[in-house]
Amino acid sequence: MRESTTPLSATLLSATLLSATLLSALATSLACIGLATVSAQQAGAPSGSGPYPAIAESRAELPRHTVYRPLELPRASMPLYVWGNGGCSANGLAHAAYLRQIASQGYVIVALGTAGGATGGATGGAARGAAAAPADNATDPTQASQMIEAIEWAERETAREGSPFYRRIDVTKIGVGGHSCGGLQALSVSHDPRIDTTLVLDSGIYNQPGTGRSRIQVEKSQLTRLHGPILYLLGGPSDIAYANASDDVARIDRVPLFFGSLPVGHGGTFSAPDGGDWAKVSARWLDWQLKADADASRDFAGRDCRLCVDSRWTVVQKQLPPPGGPVGAR
Repeated sequence: MRESTTPLSATLLSATLLSATLLSALATSLACIGLATVSAQQAGAPSGSGPYPAIAESRAELPRHTVYRPLELPRASMPLYVWGNGGCSANGLAHAAYLRQIASQGYVIVALGTAGGATGGATGGAARGAAAAPADNATDPTQASQMIEAIEWAERETAREGSPFYRRIDVTKIGVGGHSCGGLQALSVSHDPRIDTTLVLDSGIYNQPGTGRSRIQVEKSQLTRLHGPILYLLGGPSDIAYANASDDVARIDRVPLFFGSLPVGHGGTFSAPDGGDWAKVSARWLDWQLKADADASRDFAGRDCRLCVDSRWTVVQKQLPPPGGPVGAR
């Protein structure tokens, strides 16, 4: 009887085809039960001094933004903070230390722009000072509408079984904020009923429309549409946004407001380790507004509030309740 043999190359080809078939079948099965992975790419190392060291990542389903989140997601759902960069930059890493620090306190943050993306009107270091103006007749590198996109993404992902964020984002607790041009973006969407609080850093609506660096169209009348508490942080009189912000503060008479000024200039403290005072104060404000942290309220409310008695700070308080609890529902 003649013995038949199969060439080695044919055997290897058959094994390769079988492996590919099995992998395809596994991927299909995972997709059917809602466990298919969504592409995400981490940018940089985890950081932040909070209990949840945080990362920045690009996500395929949110291609015009950068997501900041705890590396290990806590079991409880987290509030959402949506961020606009200085210069309305499209670089979602422009304020990475500040954003990772806040995320490490138990927040999901969505910054406008891709991780390391083009800075457009920004100087590549929005934290270092005022961003350069976009070219004549140009639009800003990012748009305020992207803040709404971020909120809608969070609403979808926290409701979608199989998402890594399933039931991990509390979309009933949302803050928006931004630096310089990004602060104008936050102000321009702050009337959205889903937004609980607004953080305006080194920014304010132009006293003379059309005279600033940004192309964003937002007027002082927007301040009458505010429905939630608002925080202003300014870098002292040398901050180019100081006069605009001071005028905003004088006009706001319907919602709780805290204005804090530290003589650090328009770049704020973003370049300090973990975002410096800007990150500390922002996180405490968010803890008060979105987590009902009574101790955090004492940083801002009351005649003897912690920032009030810190000689470095100049403060203005308007319509704030006594310390000890949340400002109130939207």
